Amino acid sequence: MPKERREQILKQLNTNGKIDIEQLVSELNVSAMTIRRDLAYLEENNQIIRTHGGAILNKPLVVESSFRTKEGKFNDRKKMIAKKAVEFIQEHATILLDSGTTTLEIAKLLKDKKTITVVTNDIKIAAELTDTDVKVIVTGGELQNNVGTLFGPLTELMLRNIHVDVFFLGAHAIDFKAGVTAPTFEKASIKKLMIEASEKTWLVADSSKFDQKSLTKVCDLTQIHGLITDRGISEETEEKLNEYLDVVTVEGGEQK
Repeated sequence: MPKERREQILKQLNTNGKIDIEQLVSELNVSAMTIRRDLAYLEENNQIIRTHGGAILNKPLVVESSFRTKEGKFNDRKKMIAKKAVEFIQEHATILLDSGTTTLEIAKLLKDKKTITVVTNDIKIAAELTDTDVKVIVTGGELQNNVGTLFGPLTELMLRNIHVDVFFLGAHAIDFKAGVTAPTFEKASIKKLMIEASEKTWLVADSSKFDQKSLTKVCDLTQIHGLITDRGISEETEEKLNEYLDVVTVEGGEQK
């Protein structure tokens, strides 16, 4: 039945990311014309995007969310990622913390550090470290309301004139072809400058960020040193990621 065929097509797309018409003809024992009609129906309903000889899932671009929206999501994973990230911070290091909820968890673990310097464009991270011995440098710039990020020309000027040991990069979306992407040009520009200002860049992102795309490119995966994520990524994804960078996984997350 058409409904059952279309459910099977979507199931395969969710598993493999793409499908081939010839393969579906063989597996579902129907004609190529029938499969094309099914694909046309699914595309009209914004569930897939047809390609030459097959189709891919139609995934909406990741958009900006408020801090309050992101704060409670995948919190256990973020805490474990942060705990691992702190292991890469040496005494007397100067570190750059990107704006975000995962990097905020890193900041919470730095309160007893007395010899490090933290540079950040996130007022919530700066506030977290206010009553500590950590030296904190805030980039300045325009405040993004409901998020806590600082951006704009003043932020960019600051970042062009510093150099740090390690940068912990947050991500809205990660894809093998698109790389790391962000929802706005302003945010992507800041992240690019942060990468340029750093000796090493560690991408800190939970597994929900993978196989996603946002509007503006930040960098290719080959431009960063390593990734810290949870075990929600599949073994196949981890193997492929290891071709580009060092991958460190922590417990947590159901494997995709």
